[in-house]
Amino acid sequence: MIAGDLTASGFHRSTWAGLYAARAEIFEMADDELILITGATGFLGMQLVRELLDRYPRTRLALLVRNRAGQTGEQRVHAFLPETHRARVQAVSGDVSHPGCGLDETTRRRLQAEVTRVIHSAATVRFDHSLEEARRINVEGTRHLLDFAGGVRQLRSFAYVGTAYVAGERTDLVREDELAIGQTYRNTYEQTKAEAEALVRSRLASMPGVILRPSIIVGDSRTGVTSSFKMMYWPLKIYARGLWRTVPGYPDAVLDIVPVDFVARAVAQLLFDPAALGSTVHLCAGPQGSATIDQIALRARQYFHGPAPRYVDPRFFFAIMRPLLFMALWGRKRSVLRDGRAYRDYFSMRMQFDTGNAQRLLQPAGLAPPPVLDYLDRLFNYCVASEWGRKPVSAP
Repeated sequence: MIAGDLTASGFHRSTWAGLYAARAEIFEMADDELILITGATGFLGMQLVRELLDRYPRTRLALLVRNRAGQTGEQRVHAFLPETHRARVQAVSGDVSHPGCGLDETTRRRLQAEVTRVIHSAATVRFDHSLEEARRINVEGTRHLLDFAGGVRQLRSFAYVGTAYVAGERTDLVREDELAIGQTYRNTYEQTKAEAEALVRSRLASMPGVILRPSIIVGDSRTGVTSSFKMMYWPLKIYARGLWRTVPGYPDAVLDIVPVDFVARAVAQLLFDPAALGSTVHLCAGPQGSATIDQIALRARQYFHGPAPRYVDPRFFFAIMRPLLFMALWGRKRSVLRDGRAYRDYFSMRMQFDTGNAQRLLQPAGLAPPPVLDYLDRLFNYCVASEWGRKPVSAP
């Protein structure tokens, strides 16, 4: 376990805070800030870009985006960015999984001369990647960006967006200052995100940075809007459509959920907070705001007017029931069995996430995650209105 005020390397976080405290007000109001962001075209990344542009009207952004077949990085950015903001945003074609982040020498030198802050949120969130592939993106991608940031001449902060699920298969209260305490992992995503975080921690002795660990990110708490219908949304969809009611999990399993608007606001706040430097922060609902599987299932039953869920011990289900059902069922229900395997462990989690650092740093700014049950119906409303992402819905 790592002591509360220390990074993994033993560097005292108050040192960075002391270095920058006197200049914090200048940094917040500076008109020469250029923030480099990875993962900007992802679910959280798009919300974060909008949040930064709205919150800091004199700040510019450089978005490191991969080219795709038939679509440049700039075209991908313009697809979600309002035209009114484009003058403050530059799309930079690159790929963190490549050495040097895939940047040519001229672009790299220019960015290292101009960038003042870095947010690294690019990652693969797939659970079924091989360990080699997940490491190439999550670990080596982080290494390449840290190497880039090490050459930034006026770096003021490096924000690494990881995940609270680096806790793996723990069943206790997970502290923000803990990382590797001998836990095992459910999938290659959790393992490689833990390895990437360890890499970031090893650099915090020489780099002003903060590690941010959101839990399961869902839609906007005010509107329910989301562009990602994975994780919690997948079992909700098959239940709402009457395809399945058996839950291979425990009714008291804990589901820690945070809305994307809270996470984006928190990242934007902590990026500019000298007191956060050297810290690891859980952007989670925590013990007070999370919900059990049964609480969420009850709300879903009331909303969708469905049958009561049937809970089955997950060990029995996956060892005995699933193989038999897989042979007996066909069509959509067999697809449910196949696709649901990736989410099986998240119906039986018992761990909670401590949010002491988050409260200390975010509460003075008026930021706190709303309790899951307070906005759950808004998520349901958007799912129905958008037909689970198949139909465009005008933003409220």
